[in-house]
Parts: sequence; C-alpha cells; structure tokens
Amino acid sequence: MHTFLFEEKVNHPLARVDARIKLFCAAAVLSMVLTNRGILFPSAAAAVCLCLCASMHIPAKRLLARFSAPAFIAVVVIAIKLLSGREPMGTFRLPGLEVSLYRDGLVDGLLLGLRIMSAASVVALLGFATPFTRLLGALAWLRVPKGIVETALFAYRYIFLLLEDAAVIYNAQKNRLGYSSVTRGVSSLGTLAAALVLKAFDSSQHAAVAMAQRGYDGSMPDVGQERLKKSHLAVSLLFLLLMGVLWKM
Repeated sequence: MHTFLFEEKVNHPLARVDARIKLFCAAAVLSMVLTNRGILFPSAAAAVCLCLCASMHIPAKRLLARFSAPAFIAVVVIAIKLLSGREPMGTFRLPGLEVSLYRDGLVDGLLLGLRIMSAASVVALLGFATPFTRLLGALAWLRVPKGIVETALFAYRYIFLLLEDAAVIYNAQKNRLGYSSVTRGVSSLGTLAAALVLKAFDSSQHAAVAMAQRGYDGSMPDVGQERLKKSHLAVSLLFLLLMGVLWKM
C-alpha cells in the first residue's frame, strides 16, 4: 500500500500552499490550456509543471507511469488526425487499401497532443503536491455535492485493499504457472477479475453494515479549513496573471 500512497513533500513551498488555492489555480490553468490554440502557452505550462515536479524530486519512473496513459491518448489522436485533412503529404499502400497522410491533419494532431500532455502535467503536479484527502476537503469546501466527495473517499480507501488482494492472487497464480501460456494467462486473468469483483462486493457490504452500526446516516462531517493566507493568495494571483499574459500572446 505504501507504494501508491502520497509522500508529502513538506519541505517544498508548493506543498505548504492551501489545497483550495492549488485546486483553483490548477482549474484556471487547465481552462487556459484547453482554450489556447497556439504552441507557446501549452509548452510553457508543461515546462513549469515538469520543473516543479523535478524540484520536488519526483522519481522519473513515477513520472513515466503518470504520463504513460496521456501519452498513449496523444499518439492515438495524432494518428487519427494524420488521416484527415486537405493538404496531402503522401500516401502508402496496404494490401487492398491506400492510405493518405495530410500535413494540416498532422499539425492539428500535434497541437491536440501538446494540449493533452500539458493538461496531464498540470493534473500530475497537483497530485504530487497535494494529498488526496486534502483535495477532497477542498472540494467539500467548494460545495461539491457530498455524494461525489463520499464516493471518491471510499474509492480511495478501498482501492489499495483491492490492489493488495490482486497482487496476492496474481502471485499465487504465477507460482502455479497460471501465466505459462497465452490460453492459461487469459483464463487466470478472468479468474483474477472475477475474484476482485466478488471481493469488492463483499467489502462494500461489510463497510455498509459497519457504518450503519456506528450511526452513519449518509452525511459526512464538514472538514475544518483554515483561513486562506493573504501571502498565498497574492502569489497565486500573480502566477495566474503571468499565465494569463502568456495565454494572450
């Protein structure tokens, strides 16, 4: 479980900033990234986020794991856009098929891919710099529906238990040569998925009974929040002002 938990960088200035301020800044920068049509702002936002991640000494392996899914999506988007457009760049033949590549489609795909990776870097920085529980507290303070906050909290609590159970089952199957061939691997994977579904159902039932016995009525107590520091607010507004200038360029 400790492999997946947040390791708070308490010595980094960004870790000491209030989660509500970081959440607001991240949302503002994300909206700028998604609405910007150029190259400068998404590149600058991604560079700033990656530099801050490096200053927190985030391991390269963890960064690669965090960016693997967005990178795959970006590659798929670029490949799809490459096949559509108005300026032919070249063609190649496959058995019974002729595929045309387009220059303007490639440019559009690269821009979309850049925005995807830039947005992913913003979200990754927010996750590295803020514990998940503090993010949930910030969402509750912002009057996000309690059902969403509670569901996220319970999912965060039990996903690690399911990961541990999955690791135990997988190691047991592997020791019994459950993945020695493709056929046995697919069968073992199906057994693993079915066992996890049953385990999740049983855990939800036990959690519901335990919480009902302790007087849980569907509402969670409000999370106490400190007052926002004026210095943090001033720095965040200055940061958003600079990002806004870049967004306008």
